Amino acid sequence: MKKALFIDRDGTLVIEPPVDYQLDSFHKLEFYPKVFRNLGFIRSKLDFEFVMVTNQDGLGTSSFPEDTFWPVHNLVLKTLEGEGITFDDILIDRSFPEDHVPTRKPGTGMMGKYLTGDYDLANSFVIGDRVTDVELAKNMGCKAILLQDNMDILKEKELESYCALVTTDWDKVAEFLFAGERIAEVRRTTKETDIYISLNLDGSGKCDISTGIVFFDHMLEQIGKHGGIDLTIKVKGDLEVDEHHTIEDTAIVLGECIYRALGSKRGIERYGYCLPMDDCLCRVALDFGGRAWLVWDAEFHREKIGEMPTEMFPHFFKSLSDAARMNLNIKAEGQNEHHKIEGIFKALARAIKMAVRRDIYYFEVPSSKGCI
Repeated sequence: MKKALFIDRDGTLVIEPPVDYQLDSFHKLEFYPKVFRNLGFIRSKLDFEFVMVTNQDGLGTSSFPEDTFWPVHNLVLKTLEGEGITFDDILIDRSFPEDHVPTRKPGTGMMGKYLTGDYDLANSFVIGDRVTDVELAKNMGCKAILLQDNMDILKEKELESYCALVTTDWDKVAEFLFAGERIAEVRRTTKETDIYISLNLDGSGKCDISTGIVFFDHMLEQIGKHGGIDLTIKVKGDLEVDEHHTIEDTAIVLGECIYRALGSKRGIERYGYCLPMDDCLCRVALDFGGRAWLVWDAEFHREKIGEMPTEMFPHFFKSLSDAARMNLNIKAEGQNEHHKIEGIFKALARAIKMAVRRDIYYFEVPSSKGCI
């Protein structure tokens, strides 16, 4: 079945003019950063039809005469075409918001041919910068890609689940469409622990973590926040025995999630970080090369930090490296024990963020062997 990208114009392909929001003169024309390279890449590498869907308030009325719209609009199309970016269909609604007509986004009145069953809407996307673009995706049975800093604007209408990606970077849009999501979820249940972890390596650092050990929660949150990883961790462990099983099994499940989310590892940097924290200097170097190994060079002189035994720190990272099939080399210097371990977790997060970065323009396995 055919797939389509339903692409908004203003705020998506071009910068939406402030104040009046009308692109009615050449001096207002400014293309969205990185749109040419990435939309051209998507057009040449993927099999989506391109459909422009745009609301142009009052087009053809005295408030927005047609002779001020078409010259600039045609220049936009011609410039994009020069970069190999052409549209299979262009749908323009001319109404005002207060008209409440079905052809105006988020209404589907203009989308008739795309709703007949000939298109794979579940694997099509609406790309835009407004809530109405996400609503259109919902109404059509698509997912949305929202060009915004965050999805807070979607919360009032509970539209978060209809949005597959939130970013202001066209590099991220192209990466998502070409290489796919890097998400994973694992549940592991034993007589000692019941653990559920889900993660998105290309997230924004959203965390929902509960292990029963508050300091451990705080450390795991560093991985999400500083790694740009959306991370959900829910653990029920036999803490009435001690903390060992909870910490070890969480590391195993987290490592397995990372391993699954990485998939083929095509295009990743593979390696990754040195991080100071007050009196401490923490170094975490890693390699997602498929071979598990831990080098640990850090000493702790307190029995516990919070309710987390310091003897479990190397054990956590050994279990994590084994499950993620990664080489992990950790060294920490400093006096403050809290800062030292927090610095290690933050450095791990930054190392992961560096190593999992993808380059879709060099989408090869990062190994002379051809596989890792």
